[in-house]
Amino acid sequence: MSKSYLISYDLDKPDRDYSRFLNEIERLGGVRILYAEWMLKSNFPASRLRDHLNRFIDPDDRLVVLGLTGEAAWTSLMVSDQRFKQFIAA
Repeated sequence: MSKSYLISYDLDKPDRDYSRFLNEIERLGGVRILYAEWMLKSNFPASRLRDHLNRFIDPDDRLVVLGLTGEAAWTSLMVSDQRFKQFIAA
């Protein structure tokens, strides 16, 4: 059974091309909800997703993968409310 995750990051090199990182999140089925936050459903544990995505960023960048419980509150995301609700549904 797949779980819902929030992926959040700080990419510290503005002159670096992070398209491989962003494309990989999208390839995994991620949906961008804010500039540096994505939602993703996966059968893998958070640590495996983190380790996989970490290969696409620099050592001084920051990345967190959080498992979601289904409870959330939000306003003005980059994705429709209905799409977001699909991701956070338990």
